[in-house]
Order: sequence, then structure tokens, then C-alpha cells
Amino acid sequence: MTTVADPPAAATPSSGGESKGLKEGALGLMSSTVIAISSTAPAYSLAAALGLIAAVTGIGFHSPAIMLWAFVPMLFVAQGYARLNKEIPDCGTTFTWGAKTFGTYTGWMGGWGIVAADVIVMSNLAAIAGQYMFQLFGADGLAGNKYWQTAAGVAWIVVMCGICYIGIEISARIQYGLLIIEIVLLMVMSVVALSKVYGGSAPKADPADIKAHTPGAGPHHVVLGWFNPFGVSFSALSAGLLIAVFVYWGWDTAVSVNEETRDRDKTPGRAAVLATVVLLVTYLLVTTSTQAFAGLGANGIGLTNSNNSGDVLSVMGNAIFGANGHNFGWFLAKLLVFMVLTSSMASTLTTILPTARTTLSMAAYKAIPDRFARIHRKYLTPTWSTIGMGVISIAVYLVFEFGAYGILENLISALGFPIAFYYAMTGFECVWWYRKRLFDDWRTFFGAGLLPFLGAAILTALFIKALVYYWSVANGGQGFFQIGGIVWAGVGSLVIGVILMYVWRAIRPAYFKGEILNKDTPILVPDEGSGLFPIMPGGEI
Repeated sequence: MTTVADPPAAATPSSGGESKGLKEGALGLMSSTVIAISSTAPAYSLAAALGLIAAVTGIGFHSPAIMLWAFVPMLFVAQGYARLNKEIPDCGTTFTWGAKTFGTYTGWMGGWGIVAADVIVMSNLAAIAGQYMFQLFGADGLAGNKYWQTAAGVAWIVVMCGICYIGIEISARIQYGLLIIEIVLLMVMSVVALSKVYGGSAPKADPADIKAHTPGAGPHHVVLGWFNPFGVSFSALSAGLLIAVFVYWGWDTAVSVNEETRDRDKTPGRAAVLATVVLLVTYLLVTTSTQAFAGLGANGIGLTNSNNSGDVLSVMGNAIFGANGHNFGWFLAKLLVFMVLTSSMASTLTTILPTARTTLSMAAYKAIPDRFARIHRKYLTPTWSTIGMGVISIAVYLVFEFGAYGILENLISALGFPIAFYYAMTGFECVWWYRKRLFDDWRTFFGAGLLPFLGAAILTALFIKALVYYWSVANGGQGFFQIGGIVWAGVGSLVIGVILMYVWRAIRPAYFKGEILNKDTPILVPDEGSGLFPIMPGGEI
């Protein structure tokens, strides 16, 4: 058992974020913003979620409104992240902040919320990557084969973990070019789609939809009412927003890598806020243009066609770009498939990053086994935390793929629960941390008080309402005991966290007693000689 080194006298409770052995100053504002946007994986997120949002009963043509209003709590909570990071720039983020505001149990569950969301999304990322990898090379038969797709997905996780293991700078550099091409191509697709709608060359409604008189089938001109969220029921709005929360989720990675960022008390927060604004513009344009182009038909390229729900952009790209033969449109459609693949690659990289750093911080304060705090001597990256993330993700992916029938298809909706949980927790943590300073000036009142609180309150309301909605098997997919699979995967992951938390408390209670991390203790400083945050000789695990 290792001992905790005494912190230096100069440290103060409100400062913190001392290095844990990670590579300091590796990222600037641009790199942090790229990581934040890449973490959301715009192309992958849109491909996975556009059809699901449109298919929610009662949403109709209000998908753009869902995207617009989901941005509001994201922006508000991002303000809370920026403020807390300025005070406590620790890579544990919600875990560390929770322990220093509401107590060790809250902190532990905040950390677990991050881990749970990231592990769950890795399963969907692996499935999407495996499918699109084969589609890119025209091997549609292999793309539809569960075993080949699973093998490719597992290989994908292994390769991405290897890149994160080698170093964060490599991860950031890979994402620069990919992200630029991804955003530009999405914009081009949107402009071409709208030009065809208004030019009269967009494909008409599918004959099956015409025969069935399907409402909303075929192309439509954009109307202002699409952006009005009050045209749908509160239940449908909540369900749609929970999915859209997933679409925006990921920008907090910029804060998770704060200990590797220049000006770590300011840059990560600015990057998080900037990323949410860029995402809003991108998502509104893509959602509006694809809905105008494809309509809400249940057949063909219609957005409510269940066959398109997990592959909207591939289907849409072929139709928008007119991919016939080997013309330029065919090239653009293939490029769009490639972008979804590389988008899932970027998201996989930036999903591993925050999880590995959250568990690194949790281990540093004895909230989980010490081994997860180890840093590679050469690469200055978490070792056990990175590899552990990969191993657990592969195991969960295999369970969802082969052992839990019907859940893999519902993971996007299920993800909204742990995401809303730890984002809301962070918003409330910010308000509590600043509670004695909220009326010092108007910037503090709004930036650290009102906005984070409203964001957290909105996400909490969505969590509760979506829980009621998805509880039923009719809305939540196949499940057990009349409880939908979405609830089992989403809320169940948090319940598992509670169980593991009490198991670890029984094994090693020091953290939970507040002996290592509480509101008055400074962030611990590493000391290789003391065994805290050990760097393994030769970089071996």
C-alpha cells in the first residue's frame, strides 16, 4: 500500500490541479477546441441520432427545435465547467469537484457517470465503425454480418486505445485534418440538399408513402415553425432532447485534459464554450437541410424509416450527391461514409481520453485501485486507465452485441441518462462552490450561478421525464419485468456504480471518510518517491 505525500504549504483549497505526471502544456486553445468538437463526433452523432429524433412519436418536423433547445442546457453547463476549471483545474473534473462540494459519495458517482457514459458509447462507436469500415470498401455483405462487424469493432477499440496510449499530442494532430474535412463536407451536403429542395430537383416522396398517405413524406421547404419546441408534447420533447443531449455530449473532454493544456485554468473552459457554439451551427444546418430534403416518410430515404435510423448520413449522402456510377457525386458520397468512419475514430480517441483521466484522478485519491494512477515514463499518459478502458469497453460491447438482445440498437437513447446525470451534477457543483460569492458581481452571478443552475435543472427534469417515458417496454425497447431496455442500459449503469461504490468503501474506506479529499484539502502533488502517481520503470505496466 502506498502512502500519500504531504502537500506543499503553498497550496490552497481553491487552487489545485497540480500535475499528476501528465505532459503539461501539450495543448493550446485550438487543440483543446478541436478535441472538444471531435469528442462529439458531429458526423457520427448525426448519423446515429437524426433518424431516432425524427422517429420519436409526436416530434414531427420539430427536429431542428430539438437541436436548438438541447444546446441551451449544454451552453449553460459549459459555463459551470469553465468556472470550476478556473478554480480547480483537475483532470478528475466532476469527480474532484463533487468530492470538494457535496462530499465523497457525490464525487465518486460523478466520476462513475463519466466512466459509464464513455463505456456505453464505445459499444455504439465500435458497431458504427465496423459497419462503415466495410461499407467504405463496398463490402456490404460483411457490413451486415454480425460476427465480421463485431470483429472489426473490437479491433477498432484496440487500435484507438493504442493511439491514446502513445500520446495525447498524436491524438490531437490526427483530429485536426479530419475535423476540418468533416465539418466542411457536412456543410457542403447541407447546401446541396437545400439547393435541390428549392430548385425542385429533390426526389419526390416514396411511392409506398404516397400510397399510405404518410404525413410529412417527401421534400419540404423550411418553415419557421420547425424551430418551435412548443408544437410537441412534453413527453416527446423530453425524449427527443435526451437523444439530442447525446449529440452535443463530449465537449467536456477539453476540460478533462486540462492538466495537459497551456493556461489550464482558462483555456479548457473557453474551448468547451466555443465548441458548443460551433456544434449548434453545424447541427441546425444539417438537421434542417436533411429534413427538408428527405421528409418524414417511413420508406425510402424518409427520416422515420427504421432501416435508416443507424445510417442516416450514408443513405442521405447517396441521394443528395446523386451517387450514380463513379461520378463526382459518387466520390462525395463515399467521402461522407469515410467522414462518419473517421468521426467515430475521433470520438473513440476522445472518449478514451476523459475516461482514462477520470479514473487516473480517482485512483490518485484512493477512490479506486492505485494501479489506475500509473503514468507511462516515456509517453506521459495513463497506462492502466487507458488499457482498462479498452478492456472493459470490449467486454461491454460483446455483452450488448451477443448477450443483451435489442439493447445495442437503443444505446443512443440510453446514453442520455448518465450524460444528463453527470452534466447536471457539475452544474449544481458550480453553484454550490460559488454560493458565497454569487453576488460579488453580475458575471459571477450569471456565469457561476444562474446559468449553471438552469442548465442542471433542465437536465434533471429531462432525466426524470425520460425515465417515465422509457420505463415502458413500448417506448424503451425490449427489456425485463416490463421495464424497457433503454432504462436497463442507461439507469442500470448508474445503479451498478452505486453497488461498486459501496463495495470499494468496504475494501478501502479512507477516501469515503474524507481523509484524502474534501473541501478543505488542496489538490495533491505527485511525488515519485512516495509512490503517489507512480511512473513505472522503463514505462512498463
